This record gives sequence, C-alpha cells and structure tokens, in this order.
Amino acid sequence: MVDKVLTANRLTDGIAVWLDAKGTWSTSLQEALVARTNEAVEALEVIGKKSYADNEVVDVAVVEVQDTNGSLWPLRLRERIRAQGPTMEYAPGYAPADPEFIAV
Repeated sequence: MVDKVLTANRLTDGIAVWLDAKGTWSTSLQEALVARTNEAVEALEVIGKKSYADNEVVDVAVVEVQDTNGSLWPLRLRERIRAQGPTMEYAPGYAPADPEFIAV
C-alpha cells in the first residue's frame, strides 16, 4: 500500500493544510500524519469529513505520498505544488513554489 496523508484548504484563507499527529491542521506537509494501512486511511477520511462539516476546511482529500530521503513527497504534481506553495505570489508569507520541488 502507498502511504497517504490527509490534505485540505483552510476555510479562513484557502491555504493548503495537512492533518498532523496532534489532530490539528498544519501548513507543513512534513508534519503530516502518514497512514500506512487501509484502516488508518479510513480514519483520516472520517476526520476529514468531520472537519469539513465543522467548517474548518474545504477540498478535503487523502493523497498519496512517499518518503524520499526523510521527506514526504507527494506523488501527484498538483499535490507537490500545494505542498510547496503556489506557483506565483499569493499571500503574505507564502513565497512561490520551488521549481525543483514540483518538477516531475
């Protein structure tokens, strides 16, 4: 099974977030709680649905990642862009994505 994490966008500002081991939404993919079993993925989905219903986040999704040299690496380009930041100036404190990180 491929490792998976739960991601969403914060409702207040649209910034990409990942569920961490404390059950909070973090702006760092590297802090994400990694699901390595089907049961763990199902638990992430339940948490995501509740967070959506509680108006904490939108666009909730479980996405595939791999551990590369001690860092989580999303398998899909869309998720690499979301993890690194937008490809253009977006919001104060969020620089554009590193092209090497999002390169296929």
